[in-house]
Amino acid sequence: MPSTQRPPTLDPIAVGRWNRTAPLASPWLHEEVAGRMMDRLQWIKLQPRTWVHWGALRGGVKAHAELTKIYQNAKCFVHEAGAERAQEAIKKIANSWWSPRRWTAAPVRFEAPPPGSADMLWANMALHESADPQALLAQWHQTLKVGGFLMFSCLGPDTAKELRDVYRQLGWPPAGHELTDMHDWGDMLVQAGFAEPVMDMERITLTYVTAARLLEDLRELGRNFHPARFPALRGRAWKARLESAMSRHLIKGEDGRLSLTFEVIYGHALKAAPRIKVSTLSAVSVADMRSMLQGERSGT
Repeated sequence: MPSTQRPPTLDPIAVGRWNRTAPLASPWLHEEVAGRMMDRLQWIKLQPRTWVHWGALRGGVKAHAELTKIYQNAKCFVHEAGAERAQEAIKKIANSWWSPRRWTAAPVRFEAPPPGSADMLWANMALHESADPQALLAQWHQTLKVGGFLMFSCLGPDTAKELRDVYRQLGWPPAGHELTDMHDWGDMLVQAGFAEPVMDMERITLTYVTAARLLEDLRELGRNFHPARFPALRGRAWKARLESAMSRHLIKGEDGRLSLTFEVIYGHALKAAPRIKVSTLSAVSVADMRSMLQGERSGT
């Protein structure tokens, strides 16, 4: 997939390194966000016969189990980036041979789905870590059938704003890359060919007993991808200084716990029937041509 417009404050090399080394598990926050995203499915009338879980290993293994209950008769594809992630996803998601669900649930396939095959694509907490999000949106659009829908979540620009302020006060390079606003995600969805995007946002405040525990959580969630980040390794003295600054400057509640904000963006959009502008030479994919012909025959 050719590159489109990559985020200017995101280093693709750092993103690639994180994708290879990120823990092979679903962070607590990802599972929590997945549960909140599932609550939004009550407004979706379409019952998919085929759906894709994009990045299930990091996006939510427990959430995957809940989704298979909701869509128990639907075929599922689990798409993971890399063989190691795919193998770990098989271990954690595939039903054991003795499980009753192995004989009653629809099959799960751990591979990339064919283009134009999915009624739903579910991608939890993945988009903000993409080195080329517009290309990723185009890939999701290509995966869906006409009339299929996308459900996704990602982190927004107010995430870890307290920690970003601490870095600025200390005169350090940025604490992380700049995250995209939900309105810009809506614009990119339309540019990728999606229709009727619906975006909403909420802020989740987590509290911690110590700065060390807060940093432990952040290490599980991601890394600093900013091109202007400190280029070398940090030492124990720097870490002690950071924890001291966080303990002084982060907002404390009545119980003395440190607070950190996470802005979570939720998005939903449909893949509408393609509208092709006819010119002297027009290129149309086979899948899009089939969709247009089917639409004409049905009178749509």
